[in-house]
Amino acid sequence: MKISHVLKAGLLAGIALSLVALAQQPADTPPAATTPPAATTKKPPPPLPGVSTPGVRREMSAIQPEAAFPVEGAPDWQVVTEDAVWVTSSPKNMVHRLDAKTNAVAASIEVGKRPCSGLTAGFGTVWVPNCADKTVSRIDMKTNRVVATLPFGPADSEGLVAVSSDSFWMVSGQGGKLLRIDPKTNKVSAEIAVAPGSVSCIFADNALWVTSPEKNVVTRVNAKSGKVTDTIPTGPGPRFATAGGGSVWTLNQGDGTVSRIDQKTRKVVASIEAGLPGPGGERSFGAGHLWIT
Repeated sequence: MKISHVLKAGLLAGIALSLVALAQQPADTPPAATTPPAATTKKPPPPLPGVSTPGVRREMSAIQPEAAFPVEGAPDWQVVTEDAVWVTSSPKNMVHRLDAKTNAVAASIEVGKRPCSGLTAGFGTVWVPNCADKTVSRIDMKTNRVVATLPFGPADSEGLVAVSSDSFWMVSGQGGKLLRIDPKTNKVSAEIAVAPGSVSCIFADNALWVTSPEKNVVTRVNAKSGKVTDTIPTGPGPRFATAGGGSVWTLNQGDGTVSRIDQKTRKVVASIEAGLPGPGGERSFGAGHLWIT
């Protein structure tokens, strides 16, 4: 028998069995009830982060600028010196000097490729980490010119660099390495192992305080000996920090809190609700207060 005949026979047999089953079903048998799909109840969204203490938050719209500076690109990292503010523009590979007396752009200086990871000033120069070409540019504050380019790159585009009384400091590499650079020779005088995933450092109380958002810790390094003295657990994701009021303050990107570390006891003495989780965040200490965005 041909295959087509077999298929036709099987199809006819199936139709016949279906007709028999329908004929045997009582006429008054109601159709099978269909169960409606269960209603899905949506869980309420988690509460938005914020500061519950009244009077703590201020709207940016309440701040009235005194001057506006025409700076091309994307102005970002800043450092304040005696008579100027220095601002990076990463897309333009530039650092702009803003004159505080005239409210004008006093100079625009080309640096390395994609300046990033903070600015700092010391030893007569502004230190500019560059992410794309893994260098550090030194700008002479008298001539507004790059006087040296160092072959060391920052660990992360979102970090901080620092100066102490005799050195420039920068976290480099992903494994946790703090570089100590001699400003006289522009060479690395020490490499100090810190927590993996460290990205930024500040100088306060004769020590470097190095944040690791990966390990949720701050590493304290003695600025004279270059030795690690403490590893201090903080809130989740500490990245940016500042110092003031006898404390080091970390802005924790994981939950939007601020950890306050006592510089003497080297322990967290307060965890402050700030409502600022996520990337970014500026912080500064002044007039007896910590200011964050």
